[in-house]
Amino acid sequence: MNKLKLKSGDTVKVIAGEQKGKEGKIREIFRNKNRAVVDGVNLVSKHTKPSAQSPQGGIVKKEASLHISNLMLVVKGQATRVGYKIEGDKKVRYSKKSGEVI
Repeated sequence: MNKLKLKSGDTVKVIAGEQKGKEGKIREIFRNKNRAVVDGVNLVSKHTKPSAQSPQGGIVKKEASLHISNLMLVVKGQATRVGYKIEGDKKVRYSKKSGEVI
């Protein structure tokens, strides 16, 4: 499994593909597939059968996952690459653009 530079709760910007330019918070990460679900981005229509939870059924809009390589972390409104450095005895993430610890 790869080391991912993004975490759940991070604000990210989509840098490639159909959803390019959109921003949102990461809700869920699938580490084994290198994919993430971002709030409000990559909405797909899912057809659902009537069930106990939704007796009506019908078409539901839902977020689909995006590949991690198409996402970039946003720090203070700017998309930036992420690096790691050792501060004291802790390994911390930092913004390559501004140099500040995330």
